[in-house]
Amino acid sequence: MNVLLLVLGLVAGLVLGAAAGYFYYRSKVAARQAEARADASAIIEDAERAAATARREAELAAKEAALRVKDEAESEIRSRRTELARVEERLENRDASLDRRDSELDRERRELGRREESIRERTAELEAREAEQIKVLEEVAGLTRAEAERRLFGELEIEVEDRLGRMVRDKTMEAEEKADAEARRITATTMERLASDVTAESTVKAVALPSDDMKGRVIGREGRNIRAFEAATGVDVIIDDTPETVVISSFDPVRREIGRISMERLVQDGRIHPGRIEQLVSKASKDVEKEMKAAGRQALYDAKISGGMHADLLRLLGALKYRTSYGQNVLAHSVEVANLCGMMAAELGANVKLARRGALLHDVGKAIDHEIEGTHALIGGRFAKKSGESDEVVRAISAHHHEIEMESVEDVLVATADAVSAARPGARRETTETYIERLRSLEDIALGHRGVDKAYAIQAGREIRVMVQPSEVDDRIAAKLAFDISKQIENDLEYPGQIKVTVIRESRVTEVAR
Repeated sequence: MNVLLLVLGLVAGLVLGAAAGYFYYRSKVAARQAEARADASAIIEDAERAAATARREAELAAKEAALRVKDEAESEIRSRRTELARVEERLENRDASLDRRDSELDRERRELGRREESIRERTAELEAREAEQIKVLEEVAGLTRAEAERRLFGELEIEVEDRLGRMVRDKTMEAEEKADAEARRITATTMERLASDVTAESTVKAVALPSDDMKGRVIGREGRNIRAFEAATGVDVIIDDTPETVVISSFDPVRREIGRISMERLVQDGRIHPGRIEQLVSKASKDVEKEMKAAGRQALYDAKISGGMHADLLRLLGALKYRTSYGQNVLAHSVEVANLCGMMAAELGANVKLARRGALLHDVGKAIDHEIEGTHALIGGRFAKKSGESDEVVRAISAHHHEIEMESVEDVLVATADAVSAARPGARRETTETYIERLRSLEDIALGHRGVDKAYAIQAGREIRVMVQPSEVDDRIAAKLAFDISKQIENDLEYPGQIKVTVIRESRVTEVAR
């Protein structure tokens, strides 16, 4: 029973406790809810106050912006009104000016009308007087006006034709002179593109020796070696005081080349006696012969000539490699003439192959002109004919120095190309005396003009620089002075190429700072 009561008491206690806890929890929750409602109310009030503040600030900003826009619009309106006022003022002034101009134009029109009327009256009066004068003149001259006009115009026509004829003749002559000078300049300048190497003309060749003792071995006992050498080669051997050198001399360039090669090989070999000399000379002759044929074939290739050529003629052509004329290598000159002649023939529509072949062989006679009587042009023409060349080629060779009459365009082209190649600047060597005399003549021509202080020929006579007195020669006179000097040079001197005249006018003022 006690246990039951105890259990019941415990159960009742638990129930009471749970009820008390429940009510306590409910009171707590109610308190928290009340508190939350109070916080929410406060937050809402704060938000309402902030919204009201933001609304007031936005209204103030909008009002300020509206005031700013209003001020700007009013300012723009004021400036537009001011500009419109200025425009209206300008328009009013222009209208006034136009009115004044209209009134002035009206006055000028009335004045012009009066003048026109006066001119018409004057013209009518003059026409009447002219008719009277013409009638009087016709009575005096016994001619009508139409007859007098025909006679006058006829005389004027004859006079004008005469004057025009003289002017045309003078201008034609002047144009021909200028064209001739310009053609010479262009041709000479163009030839520099085809310029071949310039070789000094000489009839001797020097051979270096390893020592002066070798001179005695070259001479040999009682001179037998040197006599055997000269007999085998046909050259002269000169042994003088020049150290370690002997000189091979001959007017025959092929023999001179054979002698040079033979002497160099003898000196290199060291065995110098008549038997060895004959062997080496024979071998050198064969080598030179091969070299001449090779040079002839190369010349055909360089001159762009196709087709065969007789072996003897090819050999003579190659022999020109060892021949020079006024310092110009004859074989190189022949190739140059062939190329130039071919270009001119192509421009003129002539026979290019014929022109090139005749031009390449035009100086072939120089290879044997020391052995046969006659000019090299005729000698070359005869040899070319024997070698089977055509009559046209033979005539072009023979006629290039006018020994026979030219008959075709190709003949003229060969002679022209030969002259141009020889006349281009630097192609042929002048003697020292001629060169110095030409420079002196250039300077004397310049110094002979008024106002010239100094004159210097430079660039091997290709240019002359003239110093003038600045007090006597101004810029205009300096230009005329250069022209006058160039014309006098053209008229008084003969020279290859062109000469540039430079007039220098310089003023110098010097002061010294102390």
